[in-house]
Amino acid sequence: MGIEGQKLEMLFVTAEKRGKGIGKKLIEYGIKNFSINELTVNEQNPQAKGFYEHLGFQVYKKSETDEQGKPYPILYMRLTK
Repeated sequence: MGIEGQKLEMLFVTAEKRGKGIGKKLIEYGIKNFSINELTVNEQNPQAKGFYEHLGFQVYKKSETDEQGKPYPILYMRLTK
Protein backbone atom coordinates (compact mmCIF):
# COMPACT_ATOMS: atom_id res chain seq x y z
CA MET A 1 0.00 0.00 0.00
CA GLY A 2 1.30 3.44 -0.93
CA ILE A 3 -0.20 6.66 0.41
CA GLU A 4 0.47 10.28 -0.45
CA GLY A 5 -1.33 12.80 1.73
CA GLN A 6 -4.86 11.46 2.06
CA LYS A 7 -4.78 9.62 -1.28
CA LEU A 8 -4.25 5.91 -1.74
CA GLU A 9 -1.69 5.72 -4.54
CA MET A 10 -1.40 1.94 -4.80
CA LEU A 11 -2.57 -1.27 -3.19
CA PHE A 12 -1.27 -4.69 -4.16
CA VAL A 13 -2.38 -8.03 -2.77
CA THR A 14 -1.03 -11.20 -4.39
CA ALA A 15 -3.55 -13.35 -6.22
CA GLU A 16 -3.25 -16.23 -3.73
CA LYS A 17 -3.99 -13.88 -0.80
CA ARG A 18 -7.04 -12.14 -2.36
CA GLY A 19 -10.43 -12.76 -0.79
CA LYS A 20 -9.00 -13.21 2.70
CA GLY A 21 -9.66 -9.70 4.03
CA ILE A 22 -6.09 -8.41 3.73
CA GLY A 23 -6.96 -5.58 1.32
CA LYS A 24 -9.91 -4.53 3.46
CA LYS A 25 -7.75 -4.44 6.60
CA LEU A 26 -5.10 -2.37 4.81
CA ILE A 27 -7.70 0.14 3.57
CA GLU A 28 -9.30 0.37 7.01
CA TYR A 29 -5.84 0.94 8.54
CA GLY A 30 -5.14 3.65 5.97
CA ILE A 31 -8.46 5.38 6.62
CA LYS A 32 -7.97 5.28 10.39
CA ASN A 33 -4.29 6.19 10.56
CA PHE A 34 -3.72 8.29 7.43
CA SER A 35 -7.22 9.66 6.72
CA ILE A 36 -7.31 8.11 3.23
CA ASN A 37 -10.35 9.53 1.47
CA GLU A 38 -9.46 9.40 -2.22
CA LEU A 39 -7.98 7.03 -4.82
CA THR A 40 -7.88 6.29 -8.53
CA VAL A 41 -8.58 2.99 -10.24
CA ASN A 42 -8.29 1.83 -13.83
CA GLU A 43 -11.79 1.56 -15.29
CA GLN A 44 -10.67 -1.65 -17.00
CA ASN A 45 -10.33 -3.27 -13.56
CA PRO A 46 -13.97 -3.79 -12.47
CA GLN A 47 -12.93 -6.13 -9.64
CA ALA A 48 -10.87 -3.35 -8.00
CA LYS A 49 -13.62 -0.79 -8.60
CA GLY A 50 -16.17 -3.08 -6.94
CA PHE A 51 -13.81 -3.70 -4.02
CA TYR A 52 -13.42 0.03 -3.37
CA GLU A 53 -17.16 0.63 -3.76
CA HIS A 54 -17.81 -2.12 -1.20
CA LEU A 55 -15.57 -0.18 1.22
CA GLY A 56 -17.49 3.07 0.70
CA PHE A 57 -15.71 4.80 -2.19
CA GLN A 58 -17.71 6.29 -5.07
CA VAL A 59 -16.66 7.56 -8.49
CA TYR A 60 -16.78 11.34 -8.78
CA LYS A 61 -14.78 11.89 -11.97
CA LYS A 62 -13.45 9.99 -14.99
CA SER A 63 -10.47 10.63 -17.25
CA GLU A 64 -10.09 8.92 -20.62
CA THR A 65 -6.29 8.72 -20.15
CA ASP A 66 -3.98 7.85 -17.29
CA GLU A 67 -1.48 10.26 -15.70
CA GLN A 68 1.04 9.53 -18.49
CA GLY A 69 -1.51 10.30 -21.21
CA LYS A 70 -1.94 6.65 -22.20
CA PRO A 71 -5.44 5.51 -23.31
CA TYR A 72 -6.34 3.82 -20.01
CA PRO A 73 -9.53 5.33 -18.53
CA ILE A 74 -9.08 6.29 -14.88
CA LEU A 75 -11.86 6.58 -12.31
CA TYR A 76 -11.39 9.02 -9.43
CA MET A 77 -13.06 7.83 -6.25
CA ARG A 78 -13.81 9.44 -2.87
CA LEU A 79 -14.79 7.90 0.43
CA THR A 80 -18.48 8.54 1.11
CA LYS A 81 -19.18 6.68 4.33
